Amino acid sequence: MQREDSEPMSENELIDLAELFKVFGDSTRIRILYYLYNGERNVSEISENLGLNQSAVSHQLKILKTSKLVASRRAGKSMLYSLADEHVKTIISTGREHIEEK
Repeated sequence: MQREDSEPMSENELIDLAELFKVFGDSTRIRILYYLYNGERNVSEISENLGLNQSAVSHQLKILKTSKLVASRRAGKSMLYSLADEHVKTIISTGREHIEEK
């Protein structure tokens, strides 16, 4: 069931929301999320495109998965990563619109 925006949030929900926004506070994670915006990729593709080593990318992907922002699936020998759902796309799109406003 979806809540109305005007409904008060519990203290635990506010803490969870703050923790979610902390994940967005890292530019490397934002770069990974933005790169995944248009489709799934493996760690090598992400590393190469963003100019980061695979270990750093894997570490950030683990944080993003734990926060339920990124999903993964196995394809043969490799793991493919994608945005977890449309909510993540909405957060990214809304954030971009907000910073582009004048």
